[in-house]
Amino acid sequence: MKLAEALIARADYQKRVEQLKRRISLNLKIQEGEKPAEDPNTMLAELDGIMKELTTLIQRINKTNCSVQFDETRTLADALVERDQKWDKRLTLAKIAEEGSIRNDRYSRSEIKFVSTVDVAAIQKQVDQLSKEFRELDTKIQGLNWNIDLI
Repeated sequence: MKLAEALIARADYQKRVEQLKRRISLNLKIQEGEKPAEDPNTMLAELDGIMKELTTLIQRINKTNCSVQFDETRTLADALVERDQKWDKRLTLAKIAEEGSIRNDRYSRSEIKFVSTVDVAAIQKQVDQLSKEFRELDTKIQGLNWNIDLI
């Protein structure tokens, strides 16, 4: 199994877990004398099995990410952390740029005037650069995922 296939399977397992949680929740209480639409105990057993499979799969993905070289200095796990940090920083700076560029319309001179305390254009440039770096790194990671066998 390739790493990319394992990542797809992980996402599927995670969706199934969430669906089972919702279905179990819907069938926990019923009116006296009625039967639940689905047996929560059966679904709990299914949930347990899926979560065990998911745990094993995530462990294998993590082992693979830590053992594969991404480039001369980084493992795949290192590249993933770097990619995620770029995305988080990009989101933070984009929010700052958005909030810093909001204009409040004044209808008279007596109303309070707000001014930005940051250089929105410079921050937006950083956002654009981080977006580019994220895309490039993510593309390399995704390409590698289809060539790596899961440990």
